[in-house]
Amino acid sequence: MAALAAPASAQNFMQQALTPQPDTWPPLAQTLSRLAPRANPGVLTLAARAIHCADPGAERLAVIDYSLPSTQPRMWVFDLRQQQLLFRELVSHGAGSGDAVASTFSNIPESHQSSIGLFRTLNSYDGSNGYSLRLQGLEPGVNDNAFDRAIVIHGADYVSEEFIEKTGRIGRSHGCPAVRSEVAIPLINSIKDNQYLFTYYPDQNWLRSSAFLRCPTSAHQLAMQN
Repeated sequence: MAALAAPASAQNFMQQALTPQPDTWPPLAQTLSRLAPRANPGVLTLAARAIHCADPGAERLAVIDYSLPSTQPRMWVFDLRQQQLLFRELVSHGAGSGDAVASTFSNIPESHQSSIGLFRTLNSYDGSNGYSLRLQGLEPGVNDNAFDRAIVIHGADYVSEEFIEKTGRIGRSHGCPAVRSEVAIPLINSIKDNQYLFTYYPDQNWLRSSAFLRCPTSAHQLAMQN
């Protein structure tokens, strides 16, 4: 899904979201920013909007900021109920999305690109990549093919500081958000079974049209019914 030029209304929305003033942040966004001070507060504000729209009672939320290079920790896992940061981790993007920095995203099978937007986590299982977590994309046309594409969270030996030292970036997947092998099991266990993953990239089309960022009354029903 290539980023397209957005009209002024979308640009204004992006500007307001990505440069929020602390006194206007929603309460959850304030909490997330306090727990993850190195994360972009604008991204956390969007994640807070999306989860509040989809499921205000959610217990756990993972956030990935794909605008950051893969050499930086860009995945955060929050316990919303206990108000704790559980993980801050490296995470891969798809080989089709870019080299060290992701720039293109897709919902198309065999694209080997990552997808953005809001996902619900499903069950864990042991597969070809070891212990893994299935994902259900909740945004039609953006990530709703994730399950059929086998986009899952799993551990990978190419996600490591050692790999960065050798190649200048972490390895890339077929579209899956892969994490360090050492943390895969506890991280997956912390967010499996009907929790949420929010993946961000400044794609103006998505920012303009995502139901979970705009939150019409039907968006919550859509998330609960999928």
